[in-house]
Amino acid sequence: MKNLLTLEEIAQFALSIFLFSTLKFSWWIFPICILLPDVSIAGYLFNPKSGARLYNFFHHKMTAVFVLVAGFSLYLPEVELAGIILLGHSSMDRIFGYGLKFSDDFRHTHLGWIGKKS
Repeated sequence: MKNLLTLEEIAQFALSIFLFSTLKFSWWIFPICILLPDVSIAGYLFNPKSGARLYNFFHHKMTAVFVLVAGFSLYLPEVELAGIILLGHSSMDRIFGYGLKFSDDFRHTHLGWIGKKS
């Protein structure tokens, strides 16, 4: 099952690359922007609960789809780009085993624990 879910995430990441290719941005924008959603980790500077909420907002695929659809509907390429980056980043994270966070510990995700549990 894990391999099947990983393949699904790879397909979604490939979809984000395809969708990006339909926009008129330079190719280098995608690799530069793909890690931007990780800035949401800054929420952990306050506490694990607010960190998890902020992180999960920017890593939830529903957020990505909402932003992407809004961009397409309003013909705003920058908003489309934001949605594509959110989708691609979330898929990339899931490929590497990083999931949505629980509020008790950064390493506790919906996919299990990252690293060794202390």
